[in-house]
Amino acid sequence: MTANQNWKKRRWMFLPVFILGWMFISAIVMILWNSIIPNILHLPNINYWQAMGLFTLSRILFGGFHFRKRRRLPYSDPSFREKLLNMNEEEKEQFKHQWRQRCDK
Repeated sequence: MTANQNWKKRRWMFLPVFILGWMFISAIVMILWNSIIPNILHLPNINYWQAMGLFTLSRILFGGFHFRKRRRLPYSDPSFREKLLNMNEEEKEQFKHQWRQRCDK
């Protein structure tokens, strides 16, 4: 059995962990909201389901869910930086022209 096949069988074990984590964080959001916001901004307390909705909405609007691997920026790769530093003038102009076309859309 390859590592990829093994992962496919085990990935469903993470679903209950994900759901429990989501529920736990929603409870933390509710506790923090109810202990801080009503005193400062004079807003009403929220219940658990409102806290879960608030947490979900904030993840959608501000954080994303990040279920995929993080992409590294190309310029953080040392080989890319070395390639940029070793370009001749013609290659630099071509590179600048390509990026101008991409950014001026």
